[in-house]
Amino acid sequence: MKNKSSKRTWIEYGIFAVVAITLYVTGLHTEVIGFAQRGLLATGLMNPDVEQIAQIRNNENASETENLPVLTPADFNLKLVDADGNTTSLEELKGKVIFLNMWATWCPPCIAEMPSIDTLHEEMGDEVAFVLLSLDDDFEKAKAFDKRKGYHLPIYAPASNLPAMYHSSAIPTTYVIDADGNLAMTHKGMADYSAPEFKTFLNSLK
Repeated sequence: MKNKSSKRTWIEYGIFAVVAITLYVTGLHTEVIGFAQRGLLATGLMNPDVEQIAQIRNNENASETENLPVLTPADFNLKLVDADGNTTSLEELKGKVIFLNMWATWCPPCIAEMPSIDTLHEEMGDEVAFVLLSLDDDFEKAKAFDKRKGYHLPIYAPASNLPAMYHSSAIPTTYVIDADGNLAMTHKGMADYSAPEFKTFLNSLK
């Protein structure tokens, strides 16, 4: 009995190893992990505290005699290449609320949050400028991913060095720039950007 149990255990380990190796070789492990992480996103624990950000920006607890908080101007010195090979820049989007997301196809948390970004883009794409900046070594992978998923998101590759403001130790990292050209939010890690409070936050930045 002991030998049979041990043999069955090794068979189970073998099957698990084959599945794991297959997922890794085909690149599907990223999407499987990303899918699993969406359960964590559903809790809302990973979302940026946009209400607190709004309060700080509006200085709601300050009296009229106190100074407003100092806002940080965004750096628009970033050139971009879109999926069609056209060169543009962040500067050309100045005056709009900008949703700038750093992502890559090999990043499970990026994959996990992408459906929520797609939903946000469908609902606010006419009001907010979306820049999904791929950090893949091969931009074709990002374009193929977008097409395969049917997202039709405005994806870009950097055509110049990233300004220091957008250097991050983590991806995904999302930056939101308000219509006045100030950096309104920096969020490192994944989030559910389809949440109603986040849409309200974006509308407040126009």
